[in-house]
Amino acid sequence: MPIPDLDPVIHAASRLRLMTALATLPLGDSIAFNKLQEMLHMTVGNLSTHLTKLETIGYIGIDKTFRGKRPVTYVKLTATGWAAFERYLTSLNELLGNLP
Repeated sequence: MPIPDLDPVIHAASRLRLMTALATLPLGDSIAFNKLQEMLHMTVGNLSTHLTKLETIGYIGIDKTFRGKRPVTYVKLTATGWAAFERYLTSLNELLGNLP
């Protein structure tokens, strides 16, 4: 029986945590960068690096705006990201289901 492939971009521990956190939001909703950083206990640099990787392949969207005079960055899963995360979960469940 073939072993299902796990998306290597999502499978990295930090990105898996990030995608899981974003998947708790309704599709189209976003979360502020600092709130996400707090939730995941990641440094600014580490979170930024992983977000860049996910944004580059289209799994997340990043919107930069202002709240008053302060810059705010919002992050959300894209439809592509949702589909990739669902495929990842399906593959993981298949893999775990094949264990003795």
